[in-house]
Amino acid sequence: MIASKIIKTGYSFIGVPYVFNAPSYRTDMFDCSSFIQHIFMVHGISLPRNSRQQSLIGTRISPKQLQKGDLLFFTTSKRKHKLGISKIGHVALYIGKGRMLHTFRPENKVTITEIDKAWSSKFVLARRII
Repeated sequence: MIASKIIKTGYSFIGVPYVFNAPSYRTDMFDCSSFIQHIFMVHGISLPRNSRQQSLIGTRISPKQLQKGDLLFFTTSKRKHKLGISKIGHVALYIGKGRMLHTFRPENKVTITEIDKAWSSKFVLARRII
């Protein structure tokens, strides 16, 4: 299954540093959307560069429909009062069992995170690409 392959590729980057606005096609640093773009690209799936653009592709799904490999989109404190896709400031990969693979904030690196109440409160939408 392609989702498992994408997740496995993502796992290989655990610990890689987060850098805001990291350039595409680099694997020594990522921001949230360059990470997602890269792990899909490895498997022949081309995605736009930023999280807002990524939120426009695929099929919108409800949180109850989540499957491994779906993209999760969140707002941030700077974007929470904006409208439409301008509200989106973060993207992550759903890996099952209420967890996501992503990178965020300079003090963090590519990591696995539980989708807890704090993350759920920032959730905007989910998309199925594969």
